[in-house]
Amino acid sequence: MYVPKHFAPPEQAVRDLLTHHGASDLITMTPQGLLATLLPFEYDPEAGEHGALIGHMARGNNQWREPVQGEAMVIVRGPEAYITPSWYATKAEHHRVVPTWNYMIAHVYGQLVVHDDAAWIEAQIRRLADRHEAGYEEPWSVDQAPAKFIERQLRAIVGVEVVISRVEAKFKLSQNQPRENVEGVIAGLEARGQADDTAVAAAVRAHNPYADGP
Repeated sequence: MYVPKHFAPPEQAVRDLLTHHGASDLITMTPQGLLATLLPFEYDPEAGEHGALIGHMARGNNQWREPVQGEAMVIVRGPEAYITPSWYATKAEHHRVVPTWNYMIAHVYGQLVVHDDAAWIEAQIRRLADRHEAGYEEPWSVDQAPAKFIERQLRAIVGVEVVISRVEAKFKLSQNQPRENVEGVIAGLEARGQADDTAVAAAVRAHNPYADGP
């Protein structure tokens, strides 16, 4: 991944992205070529030296059966948004501005481990459900479903774990712009209010290189 110095995020910010992301792309090179599946992963910072991403996929998906050549990769994305040059204060000065895209992304590399074990898979399902149900007034839990039904569901999936060997991350959040343009981007995103705009505005503010300056 090409990461200019001003777009390189601190380690804690990368860990936060891995902890709070949604679904991500699992990509493997196999004898059948490149295979990819969108999966919801959970980040386990205690697994191995660098942590692991744990999830599950349908048993009928052949990706877990195919031998992996080299490392697996998971593409983890944060919020993203189109940035119009109309938000830049410098546009009125010289017009040497162009549109761009702000985003947060991590390429996670590691060994793919398959867990064809009902207890491991159930624990992962419970952890995943508990995380995403936490904000509801009456959160759903695995125990609410009939035991036999859950058993059938568990037989239809396999667990997957990417034991992390390295992470390449890039947070492109207008850090290369002058102060007045960064402020314009934040204001523009908050005013537009589409999709990820609020989250991207918060990220731009959090990574504002001028925040602690004069």
